[in-house]
Amino acid sequence: MEERHRRLAGITGASRGIGAAMAVRFARDGYDLVLHYNRAQEEAECVAEICRTAGAHVTLIQADFSRTDGIVDWEAGLPRTPDVLMLNAGISRYGLIQDVTGAEWDAMMNVHVRAPFFCARQAVPDMVRQGFGRIITVSSVWGLTGASFEVLYSTAKGAVISFTKALAQEVAPSGITVNCIAPGMIATEMMTNAFSPDELASIADDIPAGRAGTPEEVAAVAAFLAREEAAYVNGQVISPNGAWIC
Repeated sequence: MEERHRRLAGITGASRGIGAAMAVRFARDGYDLVLHYNRAQEEAECVAEICRTAGAHVTLIQADFSRTDGIVDWEAGLPRTPDVLMLNAGISRYGLIQDVTGAEWDAMMNVHVRAPFFCARQAVPDMVRQGFGRIITVSSVWGLTGASFEVLYSTAKGAVISFTKALAQEVAPSGITVNCIAPGMIATEMMTNAFSPDELASIADDIPAGRAGTPEEVAAVAAFLAREEAAYVNGQVISPNGAWIC
């Protein structure tokens, strides 16, 4: 593929887990990349090197989306507006609603709601001008159904779904699709840090597929949604969850 014809994919939260798998998948699919990270610089650089080995030109951007002004660093670092924008950055919190602090609320909403909203706002005008764009958000099964002890996280992920559906209707006439991936239990550090091995095994027992999903399986869904052939898939929530939540 000639350099001038390579499309650019932007991925937030790309240093590990689902975001890292998306980066590697899109590099192998012939995209150049803009990869966001917050604190995990070493991991982000490792992902970037893997992607460069696959032939991608990679730009790394550090930005703290838990801050209200975190989006400024993302926008300043962009070489141009991505053709495919994957809004994956996330944080988690497990606990009772009465223990949630105002600071935790602000950080959760900034990362999961404010940052995707303003990342998309930056991208949409250029996507409209070129008559093409793919915006892919990442929610969770808990954004679909809610979960006890994860009320704050479920609230934020539910907002991601509503944002996706509303924006899809707004930009569909301009050749832009906006879709959401709402994964079930995926084998990432976020899961292993939140639950013990016994707890993870117990959850897997409740999943008809009998196992956690992999980040690569989620990345495959994103790769499909980015394709030209997916132009009529718009405003949808796709939940790779092993038939756990149907």
